[in-house]
Amino acid sequence: MAIFDQIVELFAKKGDDAYFGEPVSQKEHALQAAYLAKLEQAPDSLVVAALLHDVGHLVHGLPEDIADRGVDGRHEAAGEAWLTRYFGPEVTEPVRLHVDAKRYLCTVDPEYLSGLSPASAQSLALQGGPFSAAEARRFETHHYFREAVRVRRWDDRAKVPGLEVPDVEHYRRAVESTRRPEENPPITPMTPIRKTQDDDR
Repeated sequence: MAIFDQIVELFAKKGDDAYFGEPVSQKEHALQAAYLAKLEQAPDSLVVAALLHDVGHLVHGLPEDIADRGVDGRHEAAGEAWLTRYFGPEVTEPVRLHVDAKRYLCTVDPEYLSGLSPASAQSLALQGGPFSAAEARRFETHHYFREAVRVRRWDDRAKVPGLEVPDVEHYRRAVESTRRPEENPPITPMTPIRKTQDDDR
């Protein structure tokens, strides 16, 4: 199944699930994040990363109240592992780093921590809390740290109940333009050509 069709199927099956203590569903959250990326004229790779930054929640199979049980589901790692089969690092790295971007922003932006939703603040504690100054500096050495911070900002704003935004189909072209090229089709073995005496002349 093509990757875009898999994305549509994931949202159809699990997108209406509640988004971990927030007033929107998984699908609403994803579509709002992608829409915010579009509004900022982000490149297609970041639009797709915004759309799929929480796809790990849809593929890891853990319950909605996982944070209430004191467990970090590591959805960013699950999402990155799933996406790596279909996209390059320009999509997968911002997804992998978007949780670390939250920890980073809590350290470098004094107003960021106080602005987190209660659910996001709860998960922050499970994810390791704000970075130390040294961890923040190390994070800034990642090639995609700026992109991860942008995705994080959209993530935090994409929690508006009832907001009308384009549906998943709107992002088909962005997904198709950023996915990995199809693998070369296997070469069909040719029937060996029988050598004749004429070939030696």
